[in-house]
Amino acid sequence: MGRSYLGEFEELVLLAVTVLNTGAYGVSIAEELRQRANRTISLSAVHIALYRLEEKGYVTSEMGGATLSRGGRRKRLFSVTTAGREMLAEIQQVRNQFWNAIITPAQS
Repeated sequence: MGRSYLGEFEELVLLAVTVLNTGAYGVSIAEELRQRANRTISLSAVHIALYRLEEKGYVTSEMGGATLSRGGRRKRLFSVTTAGREMLAEIQQVRNQFWNAIITPAQS
């Protein structure tokens, strides 16, 4: 099996899960994306990306406890795997190489 690639949105969702740590679930991830990336995203788009990331082995999920505020429903909580952290580090390294290669007017 070849290396899995991430699209920009999947990368942002994976970053949001990493930032939120133990509190990562659909609504909190969408809110994190709204605040940090200034993007309003549908909850279904977040869930689709999360399930793709889970299939690729970059996140895992488990059901949280039921709460009265959710009418007794449980949240699916997501966390980043070691492979997910390694993918983020690799993406950051590649992006940094490109940014470092840009010649600014002061350098020319």
